[in-house]
Amino acid sequence: MERLRDRGGGRPGIGVFYGHSGFGKTKSAIYVKNKTNAALVEVGFTWSAKTLLQRLCVELRVETKGTLAQLADRVVETLVDDDRPLIIDEADKLCDKGMIELVRQIHEESGAPILLLGEEKLPSKIAREERVHNRVLVWEPAQPCDLADARTLAKVYCPIEVADDLIEMIRTKSGGRARRIVVNLDLVADFARNAGLKALGAADYAGPFYTGDEPKPRGR
Repeated sequence: MERLRDRGGGRPGIGVFYGHSGFGKTKSAIYVKNKTNAALVEVGFTWSAKTLLQRLCVELRVETKGTLAQLADRVVETLVDDDRPLIIDEADKLCDKGMIELVRQIHEESGAPILLLGEEKLPSKIAREERVHNRVLVWEPAQPCDLADARTLAKVYCPIEVADDLIEMIRTKSGGRARRIVVNLDLVADFARNAGLKALGAADYAGPFYTGDEPKPRGR
């Protein structure tokens, strides 16, 4: 977002932050929203163009009634007046429904930095819309958690002390996905609670891991 806000004159101001689910993109968006006073919306499966504009109006605390053109003008004017960036999560859905051009229009008319978040295929979906693709300044892939990230999650979410070897095992089993790491930390905490332990290493843990794999078929 800093690169989008600090870009020089004549540069486009759309950024794309993409990656597999569970890599913490939405949490990152909330952090950026709080740091920059950005307007943030998460696109729903059933949304139309009008729904998107109305939700933007709600986020910007302006009137939500009117035609599509009136709503779009109101969003643009408010972004300019309030000097706020915009973050749109689940932007894949805008591409799938042919609504991504509306984002380009808002960016063109307001000049506001706009950060789009989505899944791994979001860049290829945007590439199909040349007018939007040409206005992307930053392509940033989300990264899986490393050991330091997993340690931080353990400190925040796990009430017991977890040794590095077990944290690394959890990180590997979770594929580096923050959401799965947190679920596995819950499993470790439950195991420790049942065993009456306040600290746990890899050699101590005999419980399951959540990997995201589907359950195996049950035999008769």
